[in-house]
Amino acid sequence: MKLLAKKYHLEILTPERQFYIGDVEAFMFEAPDGQVSILADHAPFVAPIVVGTLRIREDAEWREAFCSEGFIEVYHGSAVVFVQACEWPENIDVRRAEESRRRAEERLRQKQSMREMKMTRAALARSMARLRLSRQNQQRKFQ
Repeated sequence: MKLLAKKYHLEILTPERQFYIGDVEAFMFEAPDGQVSILADHAPFVAPIVVGTLRIREDAEWREAFCSEGFIEVYHGSAVVFVQACEWPENIDVRRAEESRRRAEERLRQKQSMREMKMTRAALARSMARLRLSRQNQQRKFQ
């Protein structure tokens, strides 16, 4: 006998579009202190999201996506995620991510202000997260 997991409403929004809207069993994201999981009936809260991956569990299946920095608001029965960018692995432009990684690594070798250094590190983190997720997705296809 299969038990149905309790669901809640999740929306993931970027400045350009609604990335995801649906009812989910669980949602995981990267926070400054590590991974956070949100299940149905979670206490309301607001938390920052850092560059990395997020995971959505819907109908007993996990789906993973790249996300950049943002934050999450959890309410009774719903959660809303606001991030700068979000992409499914199959939509990641690997060539563009590789070029971004190379540019960021080159800029890190140059003398920069503290502000420029932080921006460069953020760009490098975004490109590395995209590449890591894309590679994982490719490996899953061949298994």
